[in-house]
Amino acid sequence: MEGKNEKRQKRRQRVRKKVYGTQERLRLSAHKSVKHIYAQIIDDDKGHTLAVASSLDKEIRETNSPKRQEAKKVGELLAKRSKEKGIEKVVFDRGFHPFSGRIKELAIGAKEGGLIF
Repeated sequence: MEGKNEKRQKRRQRVRKKVYGTQERLRLSAHKSVKHIYAQIIDDDKGHTLAVASSLDKEIRETNSPKRQEAKKVGELLAKRSKEKGIEKVVFDRGFHPFSGRIKELAIGAKEGGLIF
């Protein structure tokens, strides 16, 4: 019988089989923990992280808002930071998380911030 972590790894590998960040379309990777949400834009060809945002950032931590609103703000902040570096097109990597709740709000915030999925 498979454990929880083995099932998560299978789901993650299934997503990563289809999602790869090239120079034209970089990968926006999302991760959430119980308290926080993290997002980064990665160039898989070079193996470099180009932009990072999380709910631990000063701008977001100062506002005491619900987790879903924080996730949306993280997406908007990441979009702003990536626009400064000239990044517009990304492919969304949700990892092993389902595309709902905070992960979906992060994606919506990034789209509203100007990133093209």
